[in-house]
Amino acid sequence: MEPILCFGRIHRHGSFVCGKGLIRTALMNMDREAKEYYEVIIQAKDMGGQLGGLAGTTLVNITLSDVNDNPPRFPQKHYQMSVLESAPVSSTVGRVLAKDLDEGINAEMKYSFVDGDGLDAFAITTDLSYQVGIITVRKPLNFESKKSYTLKVEGANPHLEMRFLNLGPFRDTATVHISVEDVDEPPVFEPSFYFVEVPEDVDIGTTIQMIHAKDPDVTNNSIRYSIDRSSDPGRFFYVDITTGALMTARPLDREDISWHNITVLAMELNNPSQVGSVPVTVRALDVNDNAPEFPRFYEAFVCENAKPGQLIQTVSAVDQDDPQEGQHFYYSLAPEAANNPNFTLRDNQDNTAWILTRRSGFRQQEQNTFYLPILIADNGRPMLSSTGTVTIHVCSCDDKGLVMSCNAEAYILPVSLSRGALIAILACIFVLLVLVLLILSMRRHRKQPYIIDEDENIHENIVRYDDEGGGEEDTEAFDIAALWNPREVQVAMKSRQDMMPEIESLSRYVPQACTMDSSVHSYVLAKLYEADMDLWAPPFDSLQTYMFEGNGSVAESLSSLQSVTTDSEQSYDYLSDWGPRFKKLAEMYGATEGNGAFW
Repeated sequence: MEPILCFGRIHRHGSFVCGKGLIRTALMNMDREAKEYYEVIIQAKDMGGQLGGLAGTTLVNITLSDVNDNPPRFPQKHYQMSVLESAPVSSTVGRVLAKDLDEGINAEMKYSFVDGDGLDAFAITTDLSYQVGIITVRKPLNFESKKSYTLKVEGANPHLEMRFLNLGPFRDTATVHISVEDVDEPPVFEPSFYFVEVPEDVDIGTTIQMIHAKDPDVTNNSIRYSIDRSSDPGRFFYVDITTGALMTARPLDREDISWHNITVLAMELNNPSQVGSVPVTVRALDVNDNAPEFPRFYEAFVCENAKPGQLIQTVSAVDQDDPQEGQHFYYSLAPEAANNPNFTLRDNQDNTAWILTRRSGFRQQEQNTFYLPILIADNGRPMLSSTGTVTIHVCSCDDKGLVMSCNAEAYILPVSLSRGALIAILACIFVLLVLVLLILSMRRHRKQPYIIDEDENIHENIVRYDDEGGGEEDTEAFDIAALWNPREVQVAMKSRQDMMPEIESLSRYVPQACTMDSSVHSYVLAKLYEADMDLWAPPFDSLQTYMFEGNGSVAESLSSLQSVTTDSEQSYDYLSDWGPRFKKLAEMYGATEGNGAFW
């Protein structure tokens, strides 16, 4: 700094004489780090400093600028750090700091490892904001393989001045000890990926791969294996829980699923939360287990005027298998059609075949459809074959060979019918319906039974109850209106076929003296006799009349209850009680002894 000092006097024109003053250092070794700021008071006098001259003062601030004259220094020579073995790559282990008394770029630092056994496991970078060294993980750690590391870290100034090199090296070193801490790790598979190829016809339960995992910890816990079912929804595979043997649990089908991507899990027995996984890809190899077949239904047409050797159809086949050498099909007529006189087959050796005519003179009237069975074989091991049928229709064609009509064509109604024709068709249909209804009505009237007088239409039913309760749903009734006219007996019995088997079965137990010619009468007597023979049956009225019961009835009361005397127990001899009453009832309906209806 060079402040201006003035010496002399002021002229009358206002000018003055000035001089220069120089400020110089008085010390040889000034240290910014010891004292950075100085304040100096400068005095200036005129008249050359003689007595009587005037003087003035000023304050001068002096700041020392920094130079890189101090090397970096670590405050401690040994650092102790620790890191979990499960720490991910690039995670921070710790920080180191080398201090420098300089400032600015003279205090910038660069950290590096210069020695140690963890140069490949750890890395160090410099944080320019705080001039610290950050130690990070370079690769995965393993407590079981190496438990500690020792590193020598260096901090140095990147900016140096040549004139200060004689002061010594501008760098410093420290030792860093890093301990790896053990953690409970999940099982690890060896290898980390499995690829398996297996034929699709492998037997169920066959071991296709041994899966192996181990506990990486020192404790070496036992492992249990399983399959992630989300990766094998069809449950085609099974893994042994202790050995890790991967086996088939269902038949494989390459044509359905050719690739299986499953995930096998390994779990520590003592700590189920520790689970490892490994992908397993299973490829199902092709086996010749599908026979070739026609891809569609083949329907060919041959003209009646076709000539021998004429091509009528080209056929091809498909096979779901996928042999490594490619597909090749062989075509021939089926054994039952080997000597077919109408058509022949030519194998083109390119997975296609031609169907050719063997003769001419086809006629629709003689035969309008031919069925030609064709045998298709593949080139697999073993060779598989199937039979496909080609349907050939005989058609009439024009001179150019264009099909005109075939019996295989659907018949199409003409669409140009007139309105009068449609009305005539509908009228005919209506007349036919009326005739059918009349015929049905006449048959219904013919089957109705003969009735003497509609005002005296009296129906009396013989009712049999098999059990108590149920009401009319348990009633089996028989209309005895036919008793009014013996000629209608046979018609009535034919209309009730459901009673005939029971009448026949009961007639075996009725004495010959009670047997009657009429089926109705036989049925009544058989039921009375059955009740009479059953000593445990309650009183049973087999015949009920509804319009003539009570006062004024010609047949009087038909109830068997009147046969019970007051001085004896209830009588179960129904047949003896019913005899006179039944005879009177029969006479009332016109049955007499003369016609043999009863006795």
